[in-house]
Amino acid sequence: MSTLLARLATLVALVVLGALAPGAAQAAGDARAPAATGLHISNGRLVEGNGNDFVMRGVNHAHTWYPNELGSLADIKAQGANTVRVVLADGHRWTANSASDVADVIARCKANKLICVLEVHDTTGYGEDAAAGTLDQAADYWIGLKDVLAGQEDYIVINIGNEPWGNTGPEGWTAPTIAAIQKLRNAGFEHTIMVDAPNWGQDWQQVMRTNARSVYAADTTGNLIFSIHMYSVFDTAAEITDYLNAFGEARLPILIGEFGGPADQWGDPDEDTMMAAAQQLGLGYLAWSWSGNTDPILDLVLNFDPARMTSWGQRVFHGVNGIAQTAKEATVFGGGAGDTQAPTAPGTPTASAVTATSAHLAWTASGDNVGVTGYDVVRVSGGTETTVASATGTSVTVTGLSANTAYSFAVYARDAAGNRSARSATVSVTTTATPAGSCSVGYRVVGDWPGGFQGEIAIRNTGTAAVTGWKLGFSFADGQTVSNMWGGTAAQSGGSVTVTPASYTNTIPAGGSVTVGFIGSKGAVNTAPGAFTLNGASCVNS
Repeated sequence: MSTLLARLATLVALVVLGALAPGAAQAAGDARAPAATGLHISNGRLVEGNGNDFVMRGVNHAHTWYPNELGSLADIKAQGANTVRVVLADGHRWTANSASDVADVIARCKANKLICVLEVHDTTGYGEDAAAGTLDQAADYWIGLKDVLAGQEDYIVINIGNEPWGNTGPEGWTAPTIAAIQKLRNAGFEHTIMVDAPNWGQDWQQVMRTNARSVYAADTTGNLIFSIHMYSVFDTAAEITDYLNAFGEARLPILIGEFGGPADQWGDPDEDTMMAAAQQLGLGYLAWSWSGNTDPILDLVLNFDPARMTSWGQRVFHGVNGIAQTAKEATVFGGGAGDTQAPTAPGTPTASAVTATSAHLAWTASGDNVGVTGYDVVRVSGGTETTVASATGTSVTVTGLSANTAYSFAVYARDAAGNRSARSATVSVTTTATPAGSCSVGYRVVGDWPGGFQGEIAIRNTGTAAVTGWKLGFSFADGQTVSNMWGGTAAQSGGSVTVTPASYTNTIPAGGSVTVGFIGSKGAVNTAPGAFTLNGASCVNS
C-alpha cells in the first residue's frame, strides 16, 4: 500500500474517461460455461453453486506478512463480514506461502464461514516496480497448489495477482492477463478467477475498462470477475458511478477488490459513494485492510485487536451501507437457505460505565427460528438512525462520543439470512464532562509565506484515563482559514474551528499526546488562537 500511495500523487489530475461499449455486449456466463461446480458467474453476477446471488462484503487481511495472525479471521467474521481477501506470496518477492499454509488458510476461512479470495501480492506494480513478479509466475504458483485448491470451488476465488501492472505502459496488461487466465484453465482449474486492473489497480488510463470484453471472452468457462481498486483516483461520485455502471450495463462482473476512505496528502477517496454504489448495484466490496499497515491510517483495527477499532473500521463495518448492515452469509455455510423469519426484538438496552467519550450497553437476547448471528446498535435522533456499533453477543461499548452530550440508543438483531428484527426500545445516555485541566494544547506556526502558513497543534492528555474520539475547539481572530489538515479533520464556521481525529490519532493515552498539522490562509495579521477546548472542557495553553 505504501508503494501504491506513493505513485498516486501525480495521478488524480490525469483521470480520463473511457468507454466499455456495452451496447453490443452479451450476458456474462453464457452458453460457453459448463455446469457450475461452485462459485461461478451467471448473467454478469457472482453466484453460488446453487444459483443464489453472492455479494462479497468483507476486508483484506495481510496474511503473508503476519502469518501468526490467522485468528483475525474469527474477528473479521464477528464483525459481520462474509468474505476475506487473503494476501499470499509466490516466492518472487516475499517468501512463498506453502501448500500446507494455504490449506490451513482455506480451512480456517471455512471454519469461520467466510468465502476466501486468495491473491498473490508479488505482482504489485509490475513494469514500474522492478521487484514485482509477473502474472505468468503467479499462475505457475497456483498450478503448484492445484491439489490444495481442487474441490474448494464452493469456498474460494483465485485472484491471480494483485495490481499486476504499474503506470508504465499499462496497455501491456491485457495480453499477460489473458495468457494467465488461459494457463490456469488449461491446467484444469474450474474456480472463479479474479483479475486486478493495471495502474496499481486503479485503471485511471481505462485499460481494463476498454479491454474487459476481450479478456472476459478469453475465459472458456465464463467464470471470470474483474476487480477495481479505488483509492485517491476515485475522489468524486461521478468517477465511481461511471466506472461501475459501465461494467453493469455490459453485464460484465466486477467488484471493488480494495478501497480506502481516509484522506491523505494524495487526495480524499469518496468511500461513501463507493459503498452506496456497490449496495445499489449489488456489487461486492473488500476494504483495505484489517490491520498491519506501515501507516495505520488504513488499519480497520489497531495491532490486530478488534477492541481497538479505528474510525475507518467503524465506517466500513458499522456505517451506512457498511458490512454489518449489508453482508449475507454464503448459503454454502447455511446462511439464508430458505430462512425468511426475522428474529424477535432485543430487550431494552441498559447503560453502564458512562464516560465522557463512551458508554457500555447491554440487552437481553433475541430469539430466532434458526439463530441470531449479531446485533446492530443505532443512535436514534428524531427520525434518523445511525449505526454506531455491532456485536455478536448481547453487550458492546460504544465509543467516539462527545462529552456532556445526551444520546438515545436502540438495538436490532439479525440472522445469517440477513433478516432484521424490529427495533428495541431506546435507552437515554448523557456522557460526563471532561474534567477541566485534563488537557494542554501547544499551537505554533512552523512555516509562513504571503497569504498562507503551516500550523501545528499538539494535544496532550494530562488526565489519568485515555481520551478516545475527541473533539478539539478553537477560534481564529484574524480571518484565517484551514485549507488542508493531516492527523485530523477540520470543520470551520467563520473563525470557529473544530477538529476531529484521524484513525491513527483517535486515542490520546493518559500522559500522551497527538499532533495535527495544517495548511491555512491568512491576511496581514496571523494571531494564534487564545483558548482551546477538548470535548467541551477548557485546556491549558502550553
